[in-house]
Amino acid sequence: MLYVAHRLFAAHDRALGAQTARILGETAGDDNVFLPFCDTDEEDLVADIKGLRLFELDSARLRYLSGMLALLHGPSLDDGVCMEIGFAAALGVPVVALTTDFITYAATPDGPSWSFPDPLIDFLAADVISARTLGAAPEGRSGRFADFEHRNRAQLVEAVHLACQRLLELTRPAQVNDQKPAREQRLAFVEPSPYGARADGDEIGAKLHELGYQVVTANRLSVNDRLDGAAADWATAISADLLVVDVSGPEAPPGAAAMIGAAVARGRTVLAYNPAPAWTFAHGREPNWRNLMIQYGVSGMFATSAEIKDLVRE
Repeated sequence: MLYVAHRLFAAHDRALGAQTARILGETAGDDNVFLPFCDTDEEDLVADIKGLRLFELDSARLRYLSGMLALLHGPSLDDGVCMEIGFAAALGVPVVALTTDFITYAATPDGPSWSFPDPLIDFLAADVISARTLGAAPEGRSGRFADFEHRNRAQLVEAVHLACQRLLELTRPAQVNDQKPAREQRLAFVEPSPYGARADGDEIGAKLHELGYQVVTANRLSVNDRLDGAAADWATAISADLLVVDVSGPEAPPGAAAMIGAAVARGRTVLAYNPAPAWTFAHGREPNWRNLMIQYGVSGMFATSAEIKDLVRE
């Protein structure tokens, strides 16, 4: 099964997802492609807790993938898509990322660049296909706006075809080793906010030490080689017994979301620090304090370090 991960909440994003799934299905077969929202029948789905049911349906599909094509745009990446990328990567499923903007990122003005705000997403992607250059202008001019629309559509179609072709070259069944490494002390991996230090940061680490955990904090955004740092953070995070992530802000940061997906795939405990949740509302769904893939993926949410003890599973 091939999974098209994409932002769901705007019609143009769903249209791009559908276009991608259609092109992928032309080669792989429509029955071998899963498109969220469409294939969970979200518009007409009836459930006591709709968001939870959607999480269950999508998570069930994620466990039986042979490949994922993830659509990503702009500096604020969709946290649900990033969660799904982490889930797939933790199971050894290849992820091809298709980025539809021309932005790249670097630690210094003249340093090596990567495609996404958090280099962890670059590290997890088996390949990145970019739609950064406009397509060729049409031969018969029909007005500057129509011509510009054509050039953008051509740009997207070409990139989608390339991404689908690359994904089909990489597909393989999900495989995961769920055995935890033998260690004398339980390991907690802490993923801080990339947007600045939080007042509770030191207190969270101290509380985890108090509960008997060895604590390792992500540092990929503070080292010289960010991609090597991403690899080191990922290796530690997926072997940890406990993941603690700062998801505060308008949406979970990309790396935090990917780490959550990996922990869910491997059955690890995930605690989300969110001192001031911002609630969102979507037609037919229950209120959410975060993207539903994050909200239902985590084991518990806390606002102060004092609450951690009651959330940690012994």
